[in-house]
Amino acid sequence: MTIPRHCVDPAKAIAEAVDASEGDLNISDALEEISVGSKLRTILVIDDDEAVRDLLKRFLTRNGFHVLLACDGQEGLKLAREAKPDAITLDVLMPKIDGWAVLRALKEEPKTADIPVIVISIVDDRNMGFALGAAEYLTKPIDNDRLFDVLEKLCPGDREHHVLIIEDDTATREMMRRVVDRAHWKTREATNGVEGLERLKEGIPDVIVLDLMMPRMDGFQFLVRLREEPNGLPFPLLL
Repeated sequence: MTIPRHCVDPAKAIAEAVDASEGDLNISDALEEISVGSKLRTILVIDDDEAVRDLLKRFLTRNGFHVLLACDGQEGLKLAREAKPDAITLDVLMPKIDGWAVLRALKEEPKTADIPVIVISIVDDRNMGFALGAAEYLTKPIDNDRLFDVLEKLCPGDREHHVLIIEDDTATREMMRRVVDRAHWKTREATNGVEGLERLKEGIPDVIVLDLMMPRMDGFQFLVRLREEPNGLPFPLLL
């Protein structure tokens, strides 16, 4: 069984796939889907024009970004502090607090100072934007291709992924490792649940591929131990 391509929540998709599966889960497709989901970058769009917000949301979502929307500077500052997005697009001409004041506030606060801000405005004042700390300055009407190139440069989505394979059968474990290697993921291995818990001390993986029938500590006991951790289950599992 394969995980649907349209899924954007890898943990939920895997859980549903495991529950519904009557055969083997397609590990290669599942890892690919998780890789796509885990690369989602968050962009905060701050613009008082609803049509522009909608346009940017549809464009960014279609190109693999998670989008947050703010209709004015005050709401934008609040979301920036709470969500710590990967990048922010910012209009200049807005009511209450204009874009210059928002940009200045973002760069003065330690929590938000490192977030790249792309000014997108009908006002062509690049010197002011760069002087206040903008990473890039684009003028309206929006050039989608240019915006995409800027976002890819400022917050690239490729990062190293890690999978932990917990499986007592050597041949099965080696087969899984070959599949993971083809997906260009880094692999750690364990032959039972006890070893699996030890491997978790080396770092939290993006995914665990878990056998249920194993000696010493089986997959069910391993899941119980994981859920006893203070933070619960912080990553998706393939069973």
